[in-house]
Amino acid sequence: MKMNRLLYCAIIQVFVTCVRATDKVFWYDSPAANAMEQAVPVGNGRIGGLVFGITEREKIVVNEVTLWTGDDNPSQQYGGPGFGDYQTLGNLIIDLPDHKDHSQYKRALDIGDAVATVDYESHGVQYKREVFASHPSEVMVVRLTANKGGSYTGRIELEDSHKTGLRAADNSISADGKLQNGLRFAWKVSAHNTGGNLKVNGALIEFNGCDSLTLIVSAGTDYVFDDSKKFKSGEDPLNHVNDWISKAGAKSYDALKTEHLNDFHGLFNRVDLDLGQSSGQQQGLPTARRKVAAVNQFDPDFEEMFYQFGRYLMISSARTSLPPNLQGLWNDKNDPPWHADYHTDLNIQMNFWPAETANLGECHMTLFNLVRSQLNSWRQQTRKSDQLLTPLGKHSTKGVAVSGQHNIFGGMGGGMDIDKTDTAWYAQHFWEHYAFGMDKTYLKDIAYPFLKEVSEFWDEQLKTVTKGTKEQIGKLVVPNGWSPEHGPKEDGCSYNNEIVWDLYTNYIQAADALGVDKEFRDKIAGERDKILWPGIGSFGQVMEWMEEQPGEKTDHHRHTSHLFGVYPGRQITPESNPALAKASLVSLAARGIDPSTDVTEWSYAWRSALYARLRDAENAHHLFRELMTERNTHPNMFGRQPSMQIDANFGITAAVAEFLLQSHADVVEVLPALPKDWKTGHAKGLKARGGHQLDIYFENNSLKSVTINSVVASDMKIKYGNNVKTIKVTPGKATNLDHNLNPI
Repeated sequence: MKMNRLLYCAIIQVFVTCVRATDKVFWYDSPAANAMEQAVPVGNGRIGGLVFGITEREKIVVNEVTLWTGDDNPSQQYGGPGFGDYQTLGNLIIDLPDHKDHSQYKRALDIGDAVATVDYESHGVQYKREVFASHPSEVMVVRLTANKGGSYTGRIELEDSHKTGLRAADNSISADGKLQNGLRFAWKVSAHNTGGNLKVNGALIEFNGCDSLTLIVSAGTDYVFDDSKKFKSGEDPLNHVNDWISKAGAKSYDALKTEHLNDFHGLFNRVDLDLGQSSGQQQGLPTARRKVAAVNQFDPDFEEMFYQFGRYLMISSARTSLPPNLQGLWNDKNDPPWHADYHTDLNIQMNFWPAETANLGECHMTLFNLVRSQLNSWRQQTRKSDQLLTPLGKHSTKGVAVSGQHNIFGGMGGGMDIDKTDTAWYAQHFWEHYAFGMDKTYLKDIAYPFLKEVSEFWDEQLKTVTKGTKEQIGKLVVPNGWSPEHGPKEDGCSYNNEIVWDLYTNYIQAADALGVDKEFRDKIAGERDKILWPGIGSFGQVMEWMEEQPGEKTDHHRHTSHLFGVYPGRQITPESNPALAKASLVSLAARGIDPSTDVTEWSYAWRSALYARLRDAENAHHLFRELMTERNTHPNMFGRQPSMQIDANFGITAAVAEFLLQSHADVVEVLPALPKDWKTGHAKGLKARGGHQLDIYFENNSLKSVTINSVVASDMKIKYGNNVKTIKVTPGKATNLDHNLNPI
């Protein structure tokens, strides 16, 4: 017993040393008991896995991002069969009955390599599992090894959540069929062994006396981005699945892993955040305990990991297929909360807040692909909707709108008059991808047509105020709007007006960049200048509605929609409108962050970003830490609401970028909201609008130096504190500046 305890301590020390070396490992000392709260996620953008790490019966939930029920939902009934749900394929099970008795257990997720691991000792043998999802090979790979030959005996099975019938042959198990909406799907596992033997027994694969095992899993559906085919190609996805598995199976495990690491590192390693060194005691805590301790005691490595976790999730869930939904890529139910759909009044947009600043612009394209594929259906519903009549009482003849929720088949839910500015919010993302990347081909072919079409919709919809204060009369407002997800429906909600102001500003800049549509551009510019700005209320707050509502001072609602113009918009800044910026701080204080109030996990992320934009670094950092509490994040670091939602994980990554770099106000500002605890370190690879990438170094809470690389030549305005300078930047040539922004 004494020797075992010494060995255990030695292994713990080795593990902690590895954590210090990689600095990007979440680890646990017991298996997961719940998929969405404790299992660790892997994904290649299309295929996802939730790894439990159970020694005697490993369970991995398997997902494919296009596996949806539903259709175009002409009734727009939310929650009805036409709206549908994101589905799970089921579970991959590895049954190892002799491994129930074990010791020295560790499971981990290395977000720097995108590999989940399980290590333990059983009956004197050291066992190891590795799981990763390869984007290049379109498969998930499970590797089982041991330090003693012939140690693996057990069986492999699939638990098919759709009960289509399993088939086993040639050391593989597969399932394929159709959902009730006709979507075809297939998934398969293929086993490869070293030593021992494999055999098929019914719908199982049995293995006996194997030295090691490699399992290759793939999945697919016949979903396509083509509304003319009702988003279904009709092709048999099993053909693709077989091809992916065959090609992956022809590669060695080392080749598969190297290919995966090269692909993943090509994205993940673009950004490096260093906030200092955590103590050995902090690094020795399992993640479930460490994240709680980190709320009250600064843990620099863990704060870095929490930031990077959002980037890990984006790479894992947003590559070339659908964008991450309310649960990202991961789901263990066929009736998930809120259908694991696309909520357009904040959630899906928050998923992509860090895409550009965190140097993952390619991932943004998954959102654009989905939106563009839905437009024909959305246009038809916009034209015939009685809920979107113009101020003249006529149906819309131009543009496109969407309701507050939608699926992947052109279907909406909940009616189109609830969140009518949500395509305009989507349009912000189309513009931002250009603003950061400066790709005029993308702007011309993808972003500009959508920006113009949504602007055409609002050109018909905006209403002139005829009753109200003298500041309000004659202004343009969004009619019959709503401030999600509470309060009255009425004309001129600040949230709606701010989004349309943002849309018009982005459209004007897009038209100017391309030199097109001057007449319409000038018309939109004139309308933008007439849009009603939010007022300042009786206790100094930003008014959420045109008329102040009873109880606003004690309204602790989870949404801060009326502050869209601060973040993610750019209408309100401390420089351009100090009065509204000050009022925004009053509104944030009134909303409150007490856990007893109506504050969800994503509320912390949004408010952290808002405080950063308003230069309140300490409140921004406090909310960042509070998101790590047990109330707000699960042990696996997924957000919790009460049920898991992924938006906060993305939103807080975006908020941290705002601590370090802001570029929304026509100037690139470094360290605008640097927390006091972040004394010395660096942030390398962050992106700024204008096509700039910055490496920022700080020391003693002050700027030390900055390096700028740009994709276009320009006169760049850069700011630190009260120091503002204009410098010339040239593509292919780094520009180095000291703490005073002077060239080095």
